[in-house]
Amino acid sequence: MTKRVFDILMSSLGIILLSPLLLLIVLLVKIDSPGPALFKQERTGRNFRLFKIIKFRTMTGEPTADALLTVGEDVRITRVGRWLRRFKLDELPQLFNVVIGDMSLVGPRPEVPRYVEMFRKDYEELLAVQPGLTDLASIKYRHEAALLGMAQNAEQEYLSIILPDKIRIAKTYLRQSSFPADLAIILRTLLGKPQRG
Repeated sequence: MTKRVFDILMSSLGIILLSPLLLLIVLLVKIDSPGPALFKQERTGRNFRLFKIIKFRTMTGEPTADALLTVGEDVRITRVGRWLRRFKLDELPQLFNVVIGDMSLVGPRPEVPRYVEMFRKDYEELLAVQPGLTDLASIKYRHEAALLGMAQNAEQEYLSIILPDKIRIAKTYLRQSSFPADLAIILRTLLGKPQRG
């Protein structure tokens, strides 16, 4: 079974099985605060093609697409949004990104164009494949917003420490990628097991 066929089958199955939860979240987001249930943001995909990543909206109003980082306990995060972020449920709509071919289930996480251009040489390697809904860096930096909240300069911390480490982890994944490894990453993501190193 090819990676793309696996992605389509598993993401479609996930959407079907999770449809009651997805609908419930849509209602909760709409009831909790005014604005759309979904938030779309431009990311850089395979071969530097831009696409819109889909998430459940977790902030008040309509978050601006240029809000690149969420830091600590951002006051804009809604009550429902805080719960969605805690359990990573705001990421579930990305299953649709997988179905339509913007993303894979496992692969280097898609980054915003501004940061991709800053590390373009690295991303020439990473974006030879489809970006993923999860990867080892996502597991390691599960609490990224909290880490950035402790930094004096969140963007500097992200660009000098966190993003270079994510890139390093993604490169290691690409060089060792396999179907069993992808299954293990999916399982660890679902179980919330941290990544060391």
